[in-house]
Amino acid sequence: MFPTSLKEVQALGWDYIDVILFTGDAFVDHPSFGTACIARWLQHYGYRVAVVPQPNWRDDLRDFRKLGAPRLYFGVNAGAMDSMVNHYTAAKRLRHDDAYTPEGRFGQRPDRAVTVYTKILKQLWPDVPVVIGGVEASLRRLTHYDYWDDCLMPSILVDSGADWLCYGMGEKPMLQLTRAIEKGWSGRQIQQLPQIAFYCTGKPSAAEGVFLLHSFEECRRDKRAFAENFHHIEIYANMLHPPVLVEPVGGGYVQVNPTCEPSTTQEMDSYWDLPFTKLPHPRYKGKRIPAYDMIKDSIITHRGCFGGCNFCTIAAHQGKFIQSRSEEGILKEVRKLAEMPEFHGNISDVGAPTANMYGMRGRDPERCEKCRRKSCLYPAPCVNLDRSHERLLRLYERIDAVKGVRHSYIGSGIRYDLFLNEDGFVDETSRPYLETVVLKHTSGRMKVAPEHTSDKVLGYMAKPSFRLFERLRKEFDGVNRRAGTHVELVPYFISSHPGCTLKDMQDLAHHPALKGIWMDQVQDFMPTPMTTSSVMFYSGIDPRTMKPVFVERDPERKRAQKSQFFKKHN
Repeated sequence: MFPTSLKEVQALGWDYIDVILFTGDAFVDHPSFGTACIARWLQHYGYRVAVVPQPNWRDDLRDFRKLGAPRLYFGVNAGAMDSMVNHYTAAKRLRHDDAYTPEGRFGQRPDRAVTVYTKILKQLWPDVPVVIGGVEASLRRLTHYDYWDDCLMPSILVDSGADWLCYGMGEKPMLQLTRAIEKGWSGRQIQQLPQIAFYCTGKPSAAEGVFLLHSFEECRRDKRAFAENFHHIEIYANMLHPPVLVEPVGGGYVQVNPTCEPSTTQEMDSYWDLPFTKLPHPRYKGKRIPAYDMIKDSIITHRGCFGGCNFCTIAAHQGKFIQSRSEEGILKEVRKLAEMPEFHGNISDVGAPTANMYGMRGRDPERCEKCRRKSCLYPAPCVNLDRSHERLLRLYERIDAVKGVRHSYIGSGIRYDLFLNEDGFVDETSRPYLETVVLKHTSGRMKVAPEHTSDKVLGYMAKPSFRLFERLRKEFDGVNRRAGTHVELVPYFISSHPGCTLKDMQDLAHHPALKGIWMDQVQDFMPTPMTTSSVMFYSGIDPRTMKPVFVERDPERKRAQKSQFFKKHN
């Protein structure tokens, strides 16, 4: 287990620490938590890593001093969630609990945790590099709209003063960066590493392979400049070989280097084949961590999502290209899980951001190398995409055959446009997949996310037509009827998304295709950094077309949109 206190460091007999990681979450040594993934990966290569979870930033800062200075650098993240999303509802009301804190207690991390932690570390240890990462830093790597202060903010590198930002999934870039710092590389040398961002003073040079964005100041003056910036950022974030992005700000500029190559299956297996205890740190003995309870019996099969929903940040952080583990690697983890004394036979989720994208890729890799599409599914499925569910069906069967596994459920989202079109099933594996999920891997309710009934609004979301959900319901009801089962279909919806009017929500609430369906899943749209939908919300412009889009910003009218749903279905 990683030390979290001076006493634990001394018990290990360490006379130095290479890297000290500060995180806004309680520390759980499980591959679903980014801090544990990076700590285990660096440990695997011989580095001594300590973790300071949920440091107290309101007292004499003893938590930031207690372990002294690391040999190489401090690492900082806000936790598995953005701290502002963690703290506030879409109505900007404070939440009353925190799933990533012992006993769900609220208030154990600050707003904008990455910036707060980094400023403190820079104040106490000005000569020690600080590397920031995780969701909060990753999605704020360039100029972004901040919903909570209702303004544009510059890169988090500017506000925090961090030396380096590692964005996306961090095993590869963090190991390269750690080795570079250990070797004493100059700042100029480190600036060549992939998948990092940094701030420099002076003017950027116009070099080949560099794309110059509008400056932060231009974006703040002109919403069109911000929308244009994001259009380019999003295209390049979804390419295999993007250019370097440079964004001027103040007396300098932020540079974002291209990502590392997507991880191979062998590399993905190596990330999971580490000695995770899959338990909370012993310091929490006797205390419940709600987020851990939700994921402790789950299995992650892959990373990435090529769905390209406009309100979603997954591709911006994990990438568009699916990086899958091997079946054998997954089964190895399942067998270990089944042997744990706390396991009671039910795997809560076999999935990822989108459960049924496991193993999917383009038939012709050369076409993917050149692709500039944000989504492989919208506005229509890519003709190069192999949508076969054969490999996934085999994996489910093999998991269920493991001794000690009674049931394996699919708790992650499922894209039904991967196996259905408006005419029916897309290939010979599609019907067996739906039947298998409904009858064997759903615990009473199958949750899907059509998001809206209006095709106009769905267009702004980059989601398929609602007619596809109607086809899904027809096929779903057929599965139930033939099997004599009563599994329920539960759709999720979003209110107040850009482009959505009160009339659109009234039409949704009374849509005949939803008659007889359990309806309690609707959420008010919350603009989060680095999404097309958030750019629309702030600018009133669709960055894909640069045309105006209606945005409901009034809190009362937003509440009215959401209430339409519950008036009909409560």
